[in-house]
Amino acid sequence: MERLTLEKLKTWKKKSKRKPLLLKGARQVGKTWLMKEFGKNEYDKTAYVNFESSKALQSLFKDDYNIDRIITALQIETGTQIDAGNTLILLDEIQEAEGGITALKYFCENAPQYNVIAAGSLLGVALQKNTSFPVGKVDFLDLHPMSFIEFLMATGQQSLVGLLQQQDWQLIKTFRTKYIELLRHYYFVGGMPEAVYSFSTKNDFQEVREIQKSILSAFELDFSKHAPIEIVPRIRLLWNSIPSQLAKENKKFIYRAIRPGTRAKDYELALSWLIDCGLVHKISRVSKPGIPLKSYEDISAFKLFIADVGLLAATGDIDAKTLLDGSAVFNEFKGALTEQYVLQQLKAETNLAIYYWSAERSASEIDFLIQSGSYVIPIEVKAEENLQAKSLKVFYQKYNPVKAVRTSMSDYRDDNWLLNIPLFAIGNLPVLISS
Repeated sequence: MERLTLEKLKTWKKKSKRKPLLLKGARQVGKTWLMKEFGKNEYDKTAYVNFESSKALQSLFKDDYNIDRIITALQIETGTQIDAGNTLILLDEIQEAEGGITALKYFCENAPQYNVIAAGSLLGVALQKNTSFPVGKVDFLDLHPMSFIEFLMATGQQSLVGLLQQQDWQLIKTFRTKYIELLRHYYFVGGMPEAVYSFSTKNDFQEVREIQKSILSAFELDFSKHAPIEIVPRIRLLWNSIPSQLAKENKKFIYRAIRPGTRAKDYELALSWLIDCGLVHKISRVSKPGIPLKSYEDISAFKLFIADVGLLAATGDIDAKTLLDGSAVFNEFKGALTEQYVLQQLKAETNLAIYYWSAERSASEIDFLIQSGSYVIPIEVKAEENLQAKSLKVFYQKYNPVKAVRTSMSDYRDDNWLLNIPLFAIGNLPVLISS
């Protein structure tokens, strides 16, 4: 399979002042595969250590950060002679080694000639706890589940990918039925690499669902194994409430929907843990679309999405026939999957901060807002071909944005202020708004 993030790793390798790289991402999004594939393609040798399984090395950084001693230990453990210029050092699950993250500072300062990538499924949690974090001494890269473009490539649809990349909207329109069929497949399969690989080789929806359920079970085990024991029940309750809250017409997260009488402060640590693990995306409301958006953030109002659209479908036990046939039974959850899908593509394709907007005294709401340069761009999401954009019109009349985006199953169209992008082409958004 192909990951577009490999190009970002190549850019990191070429940097004149390259620092150790921290690769963040939820469990099972493909961090280990990505690092090893990068090493195989770009270096003569790779020295790989997983600190979760290499128990003997968990104390490697405990006494001191002498780089020569550390390199010697890594060579013994991996059986690889480490040459600075042509060896990639991979430190997986680095949060399991005491002082491991801090050690990256000393690679940066005392041995910048080494190519070092560190990763961890619970890296976000570790970073919050680590009081000696090497500020300014590391580069960061986030890895998300596979995007729709990567899904198309994995399933042998390179020609359709080419049309999207060329923005040949006339030919794209000709094959829109095929794009929509594949998009519905992606809604079910999602972007977790194991699920995508299974589907690409066997085309078996039932096996995909079994893989997704296994991944969800692994997440649940992580709650018990790694989270503070006192917040584990709250993590589970909060996690399990997200699908039903996204199914509401108003998707604002309501704590009391978890259970009656629930207060926000009771679940703050649980929510932070899920966010730090990369399992949950928190999209906050802004009171107005001002620059910078962060200045207008309303921290008391937000929506929660999970890491992957296929996992969201699995939590709702939406079967393949219901989803692919567009059954009426599916209607109530369709909006949730569509918003989840769009957010997932925005996260995969851009590094932009994402918010949403709602009016104080009306039902008007814009699903997502992004900041591009000195502009704020509203994005309204439609699950099908409904072209009524009442909220977008209210927003436009009130704030007069330079450009607004509606994404739906309708064809591409640029109506001066309003750009309609087909859902299956939303990955093109960064290019379209910059042109």
